[in-house]
Amino acid sequence: MLSDQLKIAPDSVERAARTLRAGGLVAFPTETVYGLGADAENVDAVERVFAVKGRPSTHPLIVHLSGAHQLPDWVVEVPDAARRIAERFWPGPVTLVLRRARRVPLAVTGRLETVALRVPDHPVALALLTAFGGGVAAPSANRFGSVSPTTASHVREGLGSDVDYVLDGGSCAVGVESTIVDLTGEPAILRPGGVSREDLEQVLGGSVPVRGKSAVRVPGQLPSHYAPRARVLLVEPGQVLGLAEHLRAQGCRVGVLVPPEFAGDAGSGAGQRVIVVPDSHARYARQLYEFLRDFDRHGCEVIVASVPVPDGLGLAITDRLRRAAGPRG
Repeated sequence: MLSDQLKIAPDSVERAARTLRAGGLVAFPTETVYGLGADAENVDAVERVFAVKGRPSTHPLIVHLSGAHQLPDWVVEVPDAARRIAERFWPGPVTLVLRRARRVPLAVTGRLETVALRVPDHPVALALLTAFGGGVAAPSANRFGSVSPTTASHVREGLGSDVDYVLDGGSCAVGVESTIVDLTGEPAILRPGGVSREDLEQVLGGSVPVRGKSAVRVPGQLPSHYAPRARVLLVEPGQVLGLAEHLRAQGCRVGVLVPPEFAGDAGSGAGQRVIVVPDSHARYARQLYEFLRDFDRHGCEVIVASVPVPDGLGLAITDRLRRAAGPRG
C-alpha cells in the first residue's frame, strides 16, 4: 500500500485533496522537487500561489495531471510529437507546452494562450492527483527565485504557515525540475531538466534545439533563479580550488564544489565548506539543491564551482548553476 511504502498517514492524501477542493494550497512531492499546488481551475487559489511565492503573475505555472488520458481535456489539440513524448516519458520529468483549452484560466498561463502540463512520477503525487480528480497548478514550493525544495522540511523552512498542508513523500529522486518542451511549433527545449535532450531526440527522431529565448514564457527562464543566499562564482574546473583559496585568504567564508577529478587536491584550506561533486550526473542532480542549502547553513558568503559537461543531466545541472550565478536585483 502507498501509506506503508512511504510511511505516510493513511488519510494524508485525502486530507490534501480536500484542502485543494476547498481552495487551499498543498505542498506535495514529485520526483523532481516539491510543488506548491492549487486547483488549476480556481483562480483565487491560483492567485494565492503567486502571492505566497512572491512570483510575478506573468510567470506561468505547470498544471499537473494524474495521467496522459487527461491531456486532451486541457489543450486544443494533441500533436503527434506530444503523444510520443507522453507515451515514452509520462509519468516522468518532462513538461509539454501546448495550446490551452478554454477551461485553463489565464491566471495559470501568465495570460498566454499556451499551457504547460506534466504527469509526475511519484506515487504520492499521483495518489493526490487521482484523489483530487482535476489539474493541480504547481510551481516549486519555495519563495520565488530561491533554491528549490527537495524535502518536506525544506518547504516548511521556506514557506511556513503560508501553506495549508504539506504532504511529506520523502526526498525527491531526480532533484532538478522537469524538462520543458515547446510543442506549439517545431519541438524545442525551453528549460533543460530531468529528461535529457538526447532521449527526446531519440523518441522524436530528429534534433531538438535548446532555446535560450522564446516568445513562449515558461518557468525557470530568468537569468537569476535557483539561487542560494551565497553568491555563486563559476570558473573552469581547474580554477575552482585556486580561486577558493584566494578568496579565503582575503577573509571570505567560501563554499567549494570540487569537480571529482580534483578531489585529491582538495585540502581543508580550500574553503569554509568543501563538497566533492559526485562523479554521476544523476547523483549530482539529486543532491545539487541540498549542496547549495548546505553552504547557506554554514554561513558561506561565496560558492565557487564549475559546470559539468553539458550532456544528459549535465545540461540541466549546468543551467541551474548558471542561473544561480546570475545577476541579482
